[in-house]
Order: sequence, then structure tokens, then C-alpha cells
Amino acid sequence: MKSLRFLLFVLTSLSAVAFAQSDAQKSSVAPVPSEAQKSFATMKTLAGEWEGPVTVPEMPEMSGGKLHVSLRVTSRGHALVHELQEAGTPLDATKYDHPVTMLYVDGDQFTLIHYCDAGNRPRMTGKMSPDGKTVEFELKDISGDPEDHMHHSMFTIIDANHHTEDWTFMMKDKPIHAHFDLQRKN
Repeated sequence: MKSLRFLLFVLTSLSAVAFAQSDAQKSSVAPVPSEAQKSFATMKTLAGEWEGPVTVPEMPEMSGGKLHVSLRVTSRGHALVHELQEAGTPLDATKYDHPVTMLYVDGDQFTLIHYCDAGNRPRMTGKMSPDGKTVEFELKDISGDPEDHMHHSMFTIIDANHHTEDWTFMMKDKPIHAHFDLQRKN
């Protein structure tokens, strides 16, 4: 009986050592980031305050206005908040548009949810261009009334202090394109 206990002790000890070595080997090898994680890491470099003009070819009266965009990393680095407003306006949702967009990695997808002033929530999935400078989001689905909705977005990094955003809003199946040319404010 004593030899059986000794054998079990030896086997248990060897198993513990084997698992410890296996875990040590796993932790010393850095995991390869997925395409979604690479895209998200690229977008997080845009954290900060941005301002610049908007161009809306289908509605020239809206062109030339100045926008303020705030991008903030939150949730211990797991989400990026994008807040948009007309530059110089207070944060008063009863008088001014102030859409919020959340970006995060969901499994193997880079996901964007736009909390739209139209009262719906389009969800898009993004992919980075081969040169690593552009992340483009395509519509996946919409929660809420889909009649008027954000349909597409694209972020292009020019350099650390300059990026552009292109957003396509569908208004009764008619696309309205908005181009933001943004400079870092901080």
C-alpha cells in the first residue's frame, strides 16, 4: 500500500511539473494578433481630439462646417469611443447632433456600432487595407428603423496628426457621403 501511495505521489508530481513547463512554454511565445486585433490597434492610435471641415457633395449647404471628433480608448483598452459634434457647440443632445460610435474586437471581427441620431444602431465590420493606413467598415445589420441609417465608414490615417473619415448615410435608399478632414488638436 505504501508503494502505491509513493507511485501516485511521483505521478502527480511529474504531471504538475509537465503542466508547469507546458504553461511556461505557452507564455513565452507571444500570440500572433488577428487581423481584427491589428485593425483595432491601428484605430487606437487615433485616440485624442480632432477638428476639421466636412464636405458633403450631395448637400453642398452642409459642406465647409467644422466638426469636432473625440476618440477615447476605454474599458481597459477593449473599446474605442468615437464622439462627433459640430465644433463649438455644447454637448446638448436636445439641440445638437452628437452621435456616438463604439469600436471593439468581437471574436475574429473588428466591430463598429454607430448609435445614430436617426434612432437606430447600425453594426458594421471592418478590415484594414494591405498598407495598414485605412480601415473600412461594411454594414452587417441594423437595430431599429433601417429607413435612414449609417451604411459605411472608412478611416484613413495620413500621419500621426492628420486623418480622414468618410461616412455614408442612407436616406431612403439615397446615399449621402460625408468626408471629414481632421487635424489633431492635442
